[in-house]
Amino acid sequence: MLRIISLNLNGIRSAYSKGVLPWIAARNADIVCLQELKAQYADLTDEMKYPAGLHAYYHCAEKKGYSGVGLWCRQKPDAVIEGIGNAEFDAEARYLRADFGRLSVISLYLPSGSSSPERQEAKFRFMAVFYPHLVELAKSDRDVVVCGDWNIAHQEIDLRNWKGNRKNSGFLPEERAWVSRVLEEGGWCDVYRRLYPATSDECYTWWSNRGQAWARNIGWRLDYQLATPDLAAAACAASVYKAQRFSDHAPLTIDYALE
Repeated sequence: MLRIISLNLNGIRSAYSKGVLPWIAARNADIVCLQELKAQYADLTDEMKYPAGLHAYYHCAEKKGYSGVGLWCRQKPDAVIEGIGNAEFDAEARYLRADFGRLSVISLYLPSGSSSPERQEAKFRFMAVFYPHLVELAKSDRDVVVCGDWNIAHQEIDLRNWKGNRKNSGFLPEERAWVSRVLEEGGWCDVYRRLYPATSDECYTWWSNRGQAWARNIGWRLDYQLATPDLAAAACAASVYKAQRFSDHAPLTIDYALE
């Protein structure tokens, strides 16, 4: 069994203070994909750099306290690749890939556009650059899974208040159409939706810090594992963990019937 967890930490130091490492250790995951480190490598403690029983890899943003992605792997990868070859977004540290034989696991942090029109334009630029990269990966004859915070709720069942968010970043028609294109033309499968095509309230992975969204479960499904078809077909279980809060996101765990 291959177990992969994806979690936006909203700050690795904050998540550590809330007990994320013991929880992950107890889950016995093979690979953990982390997003939004909000730290430079020099800011990390030895426990963060060398979590027990895991090989840790980080890609930190040039801007302090911003973005960043990581991978924790039980088995040492054959190769680790930082970035997609785009100077603007590689400086923001949004992509980290680990290869194990013919399996590739990627931690992704797609930009958010909610803070300003300028950041929404940056999000659209990333999507334009990233789509051909996804197509190339899907055609690579490798088993690939891209795990992370995609900052887009794809369908109406992926957020509670979809009617009120149709003009907001994260649920814009252009964003949703892009995800549809990734799935329908790009060669990818939304693994959670393959397993649970009709769930709504149980699927949310992010809640705003405003308006008692967590208490009222007014959430969004923003964290996905998108996989190439053969790998997606091996998925046998998925869950979103909500018993503890390490971040404003919840961890997404998916098990694949692979060694």
